[in-house]
Order: sequence, then C-alpha cells, then structure tokens
Amino acid sequence: MDDKVIIFDTTLRDGEQVPGCQLNTIEKIEVAQALEALGVDVIEAGFPISSPGDFKSVVEISKAISNPVICALTRAVKKDIEVAAEALQYAKRKRIHTGIGTSPFHIKYKIKTTPEEILKRAADAVKYARKFVDDVEFYAEDAGRSENEYLAKVIEAVIKAGATVVNIPDTTGYCLPEEYGAKIRYLKENVPNIDKAIISTHCHNDLGMATANTMMGIINGARQVEVTINGIGERAGNTALEEIAMILKSHHNLNLKTDINTKLIFSTSRLVSNLMSMPVQANKAIVGRNAFSHSSGIHQDGVLKNRENYEIIDPVEVGIRESSIILTARSGRAALNHRLELLGFKFGKEEIDDIYHRFLTLADKKKEINDEDIRILAGVVFQGEKSLKLDLLQVSCGKSLIPVATVGMKINGEVHYSTASGNGPIDAAFTAVKHLISKTVHLEEFLIQAITKGSDDLGKVHIQVEHQGKMYYGFSANTDIITASVEAFIDAIAKIA
Repeated sequence: MDDKVIIFDTTLRDGEQVPGCQLNTIEKIEVAQALEALGVDVIEAGFPISSPGDFKSVVEISKAISNPVICALTRAVKKDIEVAAEALQYAKRKRIHTGIGTSPFHIKYKIKTTPEEILKRAADAVKYARKFVDDVEFYAEDAGRSENEYLAKVIEAVIKAGATVVNIPDTTGYCLPEEYGAKIRYLKENVPNIDKAIISTHCHNDLGMATANTMMGIINGARQVEVTINGIGERAGNTALEEIAMILKSHHNLNLKTDINTKLIFSTSRLVSNLMSMPVQANKAIVGRNAFSHSSGIHQDGVLKNRENYEIIDPVEVGIRESSIILTARSGRAALNHRLELLGFKFGKEEIDDIYHRFLTLADKKKEINDEDIRILAGVVFQGEKSLKLDLLQVSCGKSLIPVATVGMKINGEVHYSTASGNGPIDAAFTAVKHLISKTVHLEEFLIQAITKGSDDLGKVHIQVEHQGKMYYGFSANTDIITASVEAFIDAIAKIA
C-alpha cells in the first residue's frame, strides 16, 4: 500500500558496528525478538561473511524470528552472496542486501574502476542474488554524493536485473534535506522501471540531518526507511527509528503510517541501550531522559493546565507512564503544589507560600528536589512555633584544631548563646546546647541517613534522648548534616514537657 512506510531496522548490523557495542548471539536474538514485537518489517541481522560470529547470529535470528523479513548484507561479490544465502537458509522470509559504491569518490578512489564497470558489477550481483532469494535489495553506496543522472542508470539496471528494493544511502550524511528529497524525486521521475521496486532511504547523521533527510525522502516517494533504535550507528549514527515512527504518527496530514507499536518504543530503547552499554543522551528526542521532563516554572504551569501546551506527544504513546515535573530552583508554586497533592498533601495558599519559601532555599542548595525532600518540607512546616529553636550555629574543626561550636538558641522567643568544645563538631554543638537548657538529657540514639546519592544530598537525622526515664524523639533534615543534627537534638529536647 502506498500509505505504508516499511521500517527496515539495521540496529543489529549498522548499529552494532559502533566500537564497544558488539553483542553476542544470545543478545542479538533478544534484540531481534524485541524488534519483532515492536513491529518492524525488516531486520537486517548482520553481514555474514564478515565473521563466523555474524554468520552464526544471522542463522540463529533466522530461526527465532517469524514475522519480519530477515536481511543479510553483502558486497557485490559472489562469495559474499553465497555465504549470505547459506546464513539465511532458516529464515521464513529472507532478503539479500547487496550493493556497491556509485559516487565519483568511491568509483575513483575506493574501488578504483570505471562507471561502466560499476554498472555491470551492480547488475551482475543482483542477478546472482536472485538465484538464491526472490527478495533482493540493492544499495548504491554514497548515493548522496552520486551524480543523479548516473545514479538513475544504475538503479534502472539493477531493477531490470531483479532488485525489489533500491536503497539510496546518504552514506556520509552530507546531503541537505532539500537536496536529498530532490534526489529521490529525480529517481521517481527518471527511472523508467522505478514502479517495479520500492525506494529506500538510509541516512547518516554526520551533520545532524539524518531524520530530516529521511523525511524528505519519504515525502518525495521513498516507502522504506532504514533506521536504528536510539539512532546508533557508524560515526554520528543513523536515522532513529523512534523519531520517524513518531513523526509519521504525529503528522496526520501526511496520510502515512507504519506498523510500529509505539508503546514499546521506550522499553526497546532501554533494552538496546543496556545490552550495548551505550547510554541514551538525556536530550535525545522521544527516548531521552528529558524528552518529557519540565523544570521551567512557566512550562510546568502550562503542562499542568494542559499537556499539549508544551508536549506534542503523549508520553504514554511511547511507553512512558507520564511526563516528569522536575522540581528545581526554577520551578513555580503550581509545580510544587502539584507534587504535594500527588504525595497526598493538601495545603492552603498561605501554607503553600511558606513551603515554597523553604523549597526555594533548599533548591538553591540541591540540583533537584525529590519526593522525599518534599515530604520533609511538608512535614516540618506547620508544627507550630516551638519553645526551643536553633537561631545560629558556627563550628570550627580540622585535623589540627580542637572542635569548637557556638550555638545561638531561641528560648521562648529570646536568643541565648553558648560556646563549647567536644570530640567533634556535632559533639561540641550538642554540648553547647546542653549548657543552654536546664534539663539533664542523655543521647540514646543518633542516626544519619542520606536520602539519595550525591554530595549535595539532603541528610535526615533521627535522634532519641532520655530524660528522667522517658524517651523523646527529634528529627530534622538539611544539606548541612551538622545543622540537621543540632536541629534534631533541639527538636527532641523541645518535646520534653
């Protein structure tokens, strides 16, 4: 159907060529099965003649996969084609992908031959591949820099020889989108037998234009796209499957579709990332960590009022549960209140203002505020005015210094000061606090807990003190663990009647 865009996934061939991203056969089968579930039409499983491992992987993937076409890459060399055919023997649906360079650069400097010889070798390779399979794809390597008139002659010849798909790669990622689109249109209009084959795109991202070029190829008549999960591939990578799938799904006016189950995009992305040990960049379109995250107060407010204010894709459509409202120093009251409500807190305007003030103070110290931080902020805001409250804390300590602490404590509204030394800065501060109170207390338990990782983390302190045989508990949290400790100590003492 003319409205169907065929998804040809080359994650296991072009994608796996990335240094350090090689997979073993078991891992390749796992990825191939995920691609089948995702709904890709063609899986390029490998380059069989390149190594025994690649040959074995194509064989085993052929056995494990039922629905997609299994494709094997070759050069325009008889031995390559024979080995590919052998590797594909178990495939339910099979394709040989053969080709040769067609640009002046490849003809003169890489292959060191003539345009006439390239034309013959291209047609001969396709004819030979057709002896083994009915589905043969031809790639004109470096078509992006090939002369259109000559490229059209090559494409006409290989279709005549039996090619069912003709691949027009922008191998070096050089083409401008308009230029690449015009190249596809030229072939549609100037190759007499072009209606007997499907035109395929294969774009690289060296100049950041792979997706744009692929879309211009589609708009001008290509009906197969060669893509990879997360856009991985040689050098700067290939066109990303998830980008093309979601562009076509989002732009209904194009009247084009794929068979991709987009709700499996995110899980497939993470599988490939984990198996290949290749992290997805945070700002990667569709699958990056920040793709559906909002930290600006203006954006957060807009998204909370209506998601479509700042999101053209519902995150659920790509397998992400919901958008992320990231709380930072740039977040507004609306985002803070939204997070409080999600955590089960309900506050009035004055209470929110008070929490927000404390939130900004904390956010200036931390890069990101998490749910545990919010619970702490909500829990300590309205406990009433206490009879004892820390007003000032200053400590000095070091390898060759005796730890000394000065504490200023508000007692019934009046600030009192005390200075003391101790075995460490916390012990010195606790001793100074004891000097300011009339009660005798004994520290029974002292627990410091980090909420998440990082040197800027919010530390929680739980303290238990004994007074006249009874236990009293204190709690505080702060990015300064000494301050949190003293506040928790005073909190416990304040609870003594």
